[in-house]
Amino acid sequence: MKCPYCGDEDIRVIDSRPAENAIRRRRQCGRCEKRFTTYERIETIPMMIVKKDETREPYDRSKIEAGMLRACHKRPVSVAMINDAVDDIENQIMTRDRREISTTEIGELVMDKLREIDDVAYVRFASVYREFKDVETFLREIEKLAKKRH
Repeated sequence: MKCPYCGDEDIRVIDSRPAENAIRRRRQCGRCEKRFTTYERIETIPMMIVKKDETREPYDRSKIEAGMLRACHKRPVSVAMINDAVDDIENQIMTRDRREISTTEIGELVMDKLREIDDVAYVRFASVYREFKDVETFLREIEKLAKKRH
């Protein structure tokens, strides 16, 4: 880094503190002794969601929350439980090596979490996500769930 006033490279950090989405640093030039402020931000590559039709859109946490809230409507599931589940799903998504994830993978992560939280919410979400066409499909999913419980 060079001093913005004299161009010298003898710069030292006097003070460092967190700022909104950045680190604020007060610096002083060793030659001209003038002070200046810099902000450091972490450069991130946004997570992209690959939809079924192969279009891409930026990741949006609120869509996962909305789907889980709909599935848990009128169920004994607190908002805190849903937020914790979404936090966990988001952590799994963001810690992947790839910067793209399909809606299918996200749907599976959501169903896994809902299966842990509430059986009815899981079946509600699965019925929409997997596009159940008839009662037999519903029954097969409920039977699978019952076998895992016993």
